[in-house]
Amino acid sequence: MEEIPVYLFTGFMDSGKTSLIAETLFENGFGRDAKTLVVLCEDGDVELDEGRLKKIGANLVTLDDVTEITRETFHRLHEMYRPDQVFIEYNGTWELAPLLELDAPDGWTIVQVLTTVDATTYEMYLNNMRTMMLEQFIISDVVIFNRCGDATPKAKFRRSVKAKNRKAQIVYERADGSLDESYEEELPYDMSADFLEISDADYGIFYLDIMDHPKQYVGKTIKFLALIYRPKGKLKSDVFVPGRFAMTCCAEDIQFIGIKCKYEQAEQLSHRSWAWVTARVAYEFAMEYKGKGPVLHATEVKQAEKPDDELVYFS
Repeated sequence: MEEIPVYLFTGFMDSGKTSLIAETLFENGFGRDAKTLVVLCEDGDVELDEGRLKKIGANLVTLDDVTEITRETFHRLHEMYRPDQVFIEYNGTWELAPLLELDAPDGWTIVQVLTTVDATTYEMYLNNMRTMMLEQFIISDVVIFNRCGDATPKAKFRRSVKAKNRKAQIVYERADGSLDESYEEELPYDMSADFLEISDADYGIFYLDIMDHPKQYVGKTIKFLALIYRPKGKLKSDVFVPGRFAMTCCAEDIQFIGIKCKYEQAEQLSHRSWAWVTARVAYEFAMEYKGKGPVLHATEVKQAEKPDDELVYFS
């Protein structure tokens, strides 16, 4: 069965989804030599030129309500247009579940999810519609912050995305459409030092950075307060996972974030106990990463008291 690639564009209204689709189809040539079906789920300020779409063999369909996101709707569209590829501009206020759980037509496969964000309104949406906003990042392959300026807090924006989806690629565009590549994460500790003591306040930032740039930490010794993950029968005798529970967006969205650690006396550690962990960082193959990633080699694991606040935050 031939795969029919589906490109999904998410983001709130006026975040630039339609403009990105137009650029992809008309300027980047994705519409050439392929029957394209474009499904729009909202009407923004920017409209696609149906005349230009026809010239490249593309058909445009508009869905006005989330109740139209059904198996019957998409199978009917498949029969009508027999597309080679599908572009879906999804409504940012609709839940993603109806689309993601859809019994799609044969061959339809979501191959890329792109999320557009207006940098000038992002913090407002984050404060007022946080769960709805962050839900879009969970499945996104690329998050594009457009309309960035010199004062845009790119590090803060990046952490809010990475807290939900560590693998997402993040792109910053300035108001004129050019790429803004001036971003550089400002870490709250001195990366030139060989020994890093990671505070509770910095653990979330540290975790994201070591996962993104593990090679920069190789050979360094780190020390942090950790909750020990070592349930019986789940890990090898010399392995445990020190980490912390982190709140990503709300009290209902808490997850454990830890790093694989090798330690000769791991079997003596109690599951869900607290300890100060001192370890050397290596970059090694690990099944948990399905490839290479940061692996700690503990030199000391010292019992500790539970902290007043067990949670850490990505801020």
